[in-house]
Amino acid sequence: MNSFVTPPSLSLAGKKGLITGIANDKSIAFAVAKAIVELGGDIAVTYQNEKTASFTRPLAHALGAKRFMQLDVTETGSLENVVSECGDEFGKIDFAIHSMAFCNANDLHGRTIDTSEEGFNLAMNISCHSFLRMGKALEPLMAEGGSLITMSYLGAERVVHDYGVMGIVKAALESSVRYMASDLGSKGIRVFAVSPGPLMTRAASGITNFSQLLENDAHKAPLGRTVSLDEVGALTAFLCSKGASGMTGQTIYVDAGAHIVA
Repeated sequence: MNSFVTPPSLSLAGKKGLITGIANDKSIAFAVAKAIVELGGDIAVTYQNEKTASFTRPLAHALGAKRFMQLDVTETGSLENVVSECGDEFGKIDFAIHSMAFCNANDLHGRTIDTSEEGFNLAMNISCHSFLRMGKALEPLMAEGGSLITMSYLGAERVVHDYGVMGIVKAALESSVRYMASDLGSKGIRVFAVSPGPLMTRAASGITNFSQLLENDAHKAPLGRTVSLDEVGALTAFLCSKGASGMTGQTIYVDAGAHIVA
């Protein structure tokens, strides 16, 4: 029987990283974590609060996470404390996955011009500025280089009905990727946004007419389908590997090609 051996350019053996945003076993972040662990990476995992911890703790255990830490980016010092714990555990960080986004329902479902100032600032803080802060906090632990990866969506580039103000926030996030890549490139730190097609996650449940969005994407995509969580996880894990060492600053679509079709 032939056994598959991970090529050195794709292996994550010896690599250490932080993964945020796991809510349940249908989370993009969980699929990413699985793919990274399968390639040999060691991970630390965060949870938002004690209520969500009851769902995520068994997942962190199944993944063999070295640390399981609370992270609420709206609380001063929470992100920095998590990074400090990662430093204590690993001594260095080779990759970090930012899979966090939030918008109040009233702001998400309404017209963008009706978005409240408070709601806009909250969405931008959690979904975008936290990625900038993560990069700053992790920079000292990435002295040997590394990968910073966040999650976006096509609504950053095009108007997607019922996505509302999150499209504006994701556009800012993708711009942040480019500027962070410029800031950190001299240190060997690469920055990416992964832009999956629509996936049935807990976050997606807040989008009106999401089932119709799934159907429309499958119909127009050149591959004739939507993508799976495992496909998103595999791409993201690749971006953490040496195989992607010549890339940075990009938004990379994994959506069965739907983004190329008007």
